[in-house]
Amino acid sequence: MKPVVVDILNWSDWAVLFYFLAINTSYAALILLAAAEFYRRAETASYAGREDDLVNPFTPGVTVIMPAYNEEAVIVPAVQAMLSLRYPRLEVVVVLDGSKDNTFGVLEEAFGLVEVPRLIPSDIPTREAPKAVFVPRGGGPLVVVLKDNSGRADSLNVGVNLATMDLVCFVDADSILDSEALLNVVKPFVDDPERVVATGGVIRAVNGCAVVDGRVVRVGMPRGWIARIQVVEYLRAFLLGRTGWSKIGSLLIISGAFGMFRREVMLEVGGLDPSCIGEDAELVSRLHRYLRDNKRSYRIVFVSEPVSWTEVPATLKVLARQRRRWARGLLEVLWRHRVMLFNPRYGRIGLLAFPWFLLFELAAPFIEVLGLPLVVLGLAFGVVNVYFAVLFAVAAFGYGLALSLASLAIEELSFHRYPDWRDLRAAGVAALIENFWYRQLSALWGLQGIFAALRRQQAVWGEMTRSGFGPEPTRAEPAR
Repeated sequence: MKPVVVDILNWSDWAVLFYFLAINTSYAALILLAAAEFYRRAETASYAGREDDLVNPFTPGVTVIMPAYNEEAVIVPAVQAMLSLRYPRLEVVVVLDGSKDNTFGVLEEAFGLVEVPRLIPSDIPTREAPKAVFVPRGGGPLVVVLKDNSGRADSLNVGVNLATMDLVCFVDADSILDSEALLNVVKPFVDDPERVVATGGVIRAVNGCAVVDGRVVRVGMPRGWIARIQVVEYLRAFLLGRTGWSKIGSLLIISGAFGMFRREVMLEVGGLDPSCIGEDAELVSRLHRYLRDNKRSYRIVFVSEPVSWTEVPATLKVLARQRRRWARGLLEVLWRHRVMLFNPRYGRIGLLAFPWFLLFELAAPFIEVLGLPLVVLGLAFGVVNVYFAVLFAVAAFGYGLALSLASLAIEELSFHRYPDWRDLRAAGVAALIENFWYRQLSALWGLQGIFAALRRQQAVWGEMTRSGFGPEPTRAEPAR
């Protein structure tokens, strides 16, 4: 082998090794920040004052906006769960985005819906205007809107226009909130009403859980390993990762499955962008950019206590579509707001959060897919020795496994969600096997999403099968 090729392989292998050390160390730092935050909240939980918010006349009203497309299997228990949330001033707006199944029919039967005349403001421009508005015959805080299909972001904008409360909360139709989720996620708005503009809550997998009357009554691990690995992934990246980013004032993503925003600020920035497939992350980035450009003091907060339970993909086919969409959405967000990248004008967002997501999220699929083959080539041609290969395995896989197990331990000590030790054992096994095929497949799907965006292929949501909520899921329905 020519010396120049040997040198390239040698430097490449070391570069990949240091990359895995850097990304895992950054995750370790976020996990430590999250652990410190969990400890602080546990110390103050006894005087958090959430019960006072139930009777406080200054507690802001909340409009929960739930876009739905072909959600017949899950829509009724999901709406029931929203209506039974403990909150003093609540409105639930369900926006049916041109569903082709019987989503409206099951809602009409369950809640006795009747059509009413309603003037809907057009504060945020929308692609499709509402066709009809329905409310329960006996009254109540539920509003159902019918419109032609125009996508999730446009449906949320319709809901924001229709909302009558100060705060709007975005929730997916395949989600179930804990009974006190709104009280928890609205707390930062109550504590700091002048600065807090958005909050986000925890997303967890409902697969394997028992649901009765729109409530998760028992938490359990899913039966399939694909969903089990996602449980671990969500804990590590969504619960602890986002808690860590929030701790340092650099939260860049609030999941569209459970996010709350001040309505007046939503109107200022023009709502969600229907042309972006990662509309939830794009909205948060736009909020950072807009508020910093206007030199306004603000906070965007992640709250670890409230939980939104949602179905995660149970098949590789559906999971692949989701991960391609996530990667493509991240690329779109970073490109649209590239002016913030390494720009000191945007503080920690421009100098820390944006570079991190560029180097450790967007670039990760390339390193994951190319890194292991480079090390194998180095071993085959004698460029690296067995000692280096072991070091690489520890940095790339052992370090990641340790972080996943640490995430499980911190979550269990903080919240104790899983009552059966066998669930924790299954989660530990899932954290182990994640390293040997799931990560590589996810990286490959991420590359496919990135290349699709670069080739400017049309972005589509695809369909996801739903099992429905219940003690034992029995049905499957298509969803957007």
